Amino acid sequence: MKAIICEEFGPLDDLKYGDKADPVPGPGQVLIRTEAAGVNYPDGLTVQGLYQVKPDRPFTPGSEVAGEIVALGDGVTRFKTGDRVVTYCSGGYAELAVGNEATCFALPDGMDAADACAMIIAWGTSHHALKQRANIQPGESLVIFGAAGATGTAAIQIGKVMGARVIAVCSSDDKRQIALEQGADHAIGYDNLKEEIKALTDGKGADVVYDSVGGDAFKAASRFMAPDGRLLIIGFASGEIPQLPVNLTLVKEYSVVGVFWGNWTRRCPADYRSNMEELFGWYTSGQIKPLIEGRYPLAEAAEVLKRVLGRGAVGKIALVP
Repeated sequence: MKAIICEEFGPLDDLKYGDKADPVPGPGQVLIRTEAAGVNYPDGLTVQGLYQVKPDRPFTPGSEVAGEIVALGDGVTRFKTGDRVVTYCSGGYAELAVGNEATCFALPDGMDAADACAMIIAWGTSHHALKQRANIQPGESLVIFGAAGATGTAAIQIGKVMGARVIAVCSSDDKRQIALEQGADHAIGYDNLKEEIKALTDGKGADVVYDSVGGDAFKAASRFMAPDGRLLIIGFASGEIPQLPVNLTLVKEYSVVGVFWGNWTRRCPADYRSNMEELFGWYTSGQIKPLIEGRYPLAEAAEVLKRVLGRGAVGKIALVP
């Protein structure tokens, strides 16, 4: 099969597009012919050796695959060959990928493969963050940093379904327009964040902040949280891991809440499955629809990852063998 191969941690340009032996499903696994592989920010970090998980080399990056099951490992009972599924896996940037039966989800009839990939990490993270970690309530204010990206657009739509008043924060006019099109009530830039959020919340501050950016954005959020607010730590796309002035959490009485979706899915598999069923239900009823920026040939993985790491992408990007 054709696949993207990372021989050693290093620059994205060192990735190779070449031949690799077809994987074989083991007990409890299925072999999937890839229709689409989702692209995520951590994929690029992993290739460079900058992510907390460091796979043995050589390896094929990619952690989301949607497609048709072409072979079954021993003991698989929930699926049959020909079924279309999406899964969280390793080695997704390839024509064939192996997924565990326990973490595969059947696609609703006619669901686009790129949409399905978006549902796993980007939408799964945002859903878990707002539902389990923030316990967001109808009428609460939700501020989203990086709101035009894959997790940001997901957070906008999920926040609206859950009844929040959404304030999107984006770095350009074009991205702010995208955020509004995704359903945000307001879209603002990063300048004067504290003053703008206070004005938009009648002086109260933000009930929930979804922070995938870190850096100066986090520093501003630490000063505009509402009492009983929840500042969600999703990631650090700015490249700066900020320091928390803990005296502010004392006097303002808000919580700083970590969100590590991958660990949660392994720790709470039943809740994970329930979340995915809810997302697919919202999708089939037309309440949500992932924003797919584009579908690119598998061979262009390095260039696509550069755009994602450079925060130049909007919505979700998929690679197509």
